[in-house]
Amino acid sequence: MIKSLRCLSPAKLNLFLHITGRRADGRHNLQTVFQLLHWGDEMTFDRQNTPGCTLKADFEGVPPEDNLILRAASLLMPQDPSMGGVCISIKKNIPMGGGLGGGSSNAATTLLALNQLLELGHSTETLAALGLELGADVPVFVYGRSSWGEGTGEILTPMTLPENWFVILRPPCHVSTADIFNAPELTRNTPAITMSAAFTGGVHNDLQAVVEMRYPEVRNALKLLSKSAPAMMTGSGACVFAQVDTQAKAQAIAAKVPEALGPVVARGVNQRPQFIAEHY
Repeated sequence: MIKSLRCLSPAKLNLFLHITGRRADGRHNLQTVFQLLHWGDEMTFDRQNTPGCTLKADFEGVPPEDNLILRAASLLMPQDPSMGGVCISIKKNIPMGGGLGGGSSNAATTLLALNQLLELGHSTETLAALGLELGADVPVFVYGRSSWGEGTGEILTPMTLPENWFVILRPPCHVSTADIFNAPELTRNTPAITMSAAFTGGVHNDLQAVVEMRYPEVRNALKLLSKSAPAMMTGSGACVFAQVDTQAKAQAIAAKVPEALGPVVARGVNQRPQFIAEHY
């Protein structure tokens, strides 16, 4: 029997993000490429005799009912008290409101870990469907593959991307995804493209201009990073990134960035890292 699971809850980058329309329900259709990173939050799941889920983490300003880890756990925790429960610990590296998918990744990692730890036997497809109830980005982390995304981001086609290196800057601000998507000045009519066209140039992030107008910290980070390599914002921000082909180049760029911007050097991966299990 598995006693404990340790794993990386990976961050993601949107290598571009086009808003192709708005639905009648107010949600947006988009096209994007999700690039998984070999960097993120560190999570540990331990069996406990006490029923339910215990979370050892400080999510300042996030009430329990909004915490995606607890919401994900509630979907899978057994109702039989004799089965005990799970204690979840997390070391946060992914900033909240950064566009790196931290909350979605944590939720997906929780679904995958509890399914394995408690031997529930759910299929990946079932877990992805549960994850979609929590957020549009959760399924990509459940499947654990860098992917082409359409719809609201939940229609996924796995992709094999070059495992390049990225420099990521984390401006000290929290961007509200809902506010940016509801901004009246947001462009919502970018023409749809094919997967092959996405890698011939001309892609962008439709949310970036809106965020730059509202958050000077993001605009300044983009200007700084663009001096060394082409830079773009990920998701709805606030984090920005540049892609290079070697670790040495990435480290050289990061070394020139003020510590206040929280520079990170991370390698892109096509598949999320495996869980590390400890058995009784």
